[in-house]
Amino acid sequence: MMSSSTLLGAELAAPALASAESRELRSLGFWIYLMSDAIVFSLLFATYATMSRNYAGGATGKELFDLSHTLGETALLLASSLTCGFALLATQRRRTTSAVSWLIVTLLFGLGFVGMEVTEFQGMIQQGAGPDCSGFLSAFFTLVGTHGMHVSLGMVWLLVMVVQLVAIGPTTMVQSRLQRWSAFWHFLDIVWIGIFSVVYLPGVL
Repeated sequence: MMSSSTLLGAELAAPALASAESRELRSLGFWIYLMSDAIVFSLLFATYATMSRNYAGGATGKELFDLSHTLGETALLLASSLTCGFALLATQRRRTTSAVSWLIVTLLFGLGFVGMEVTEFQGMIQQGAGPDCSGFLSAFFTLVGTHGMHVSLGMVWLLVMVVQLVAIGPTTMVQSRLQRWSAFWHFLDIVWIGIFSVVYLPGVL
């Protein structure tokens, strides 16, 4: 028969084991979601590649794209990826104030990126180059706009993480959630590099 001390040890270990299993399930669910998101963006890239020369007699990328503006967007997003990494390191070292500060800086970079993207869209529409003007513009607005929407949702998630860090602290669960958010944010950086390489660079050449 099992001794009382062995039974007590098993009872104490059970919650920790259940918590670890729960984190693993959440991580699995997150990676499944991220893979599905990758499929969505792959389809959007394929659609753009098909429609990128369908100008319908309207404006082309060479006429619409401002590479210096796009480089500014790229710099902001890449900088946000760096500060995101600093926030994650600070959380792992249980430096809550530092982690929150880096997350706020990341948020500011993200806001700057979205603001520049909205400005670009508004300028194109004012020139009469909206998403309804050609297959090229429909594919462009859909691809780039979907990415911008993801960045906006990522910033909402970031704010939730800031609140949790302040209210709960850098617990194991909060660190796990922040790691998943960080992976999502870096994924968006990779997608943007793809957009810059597939949409903007060929568009201005």
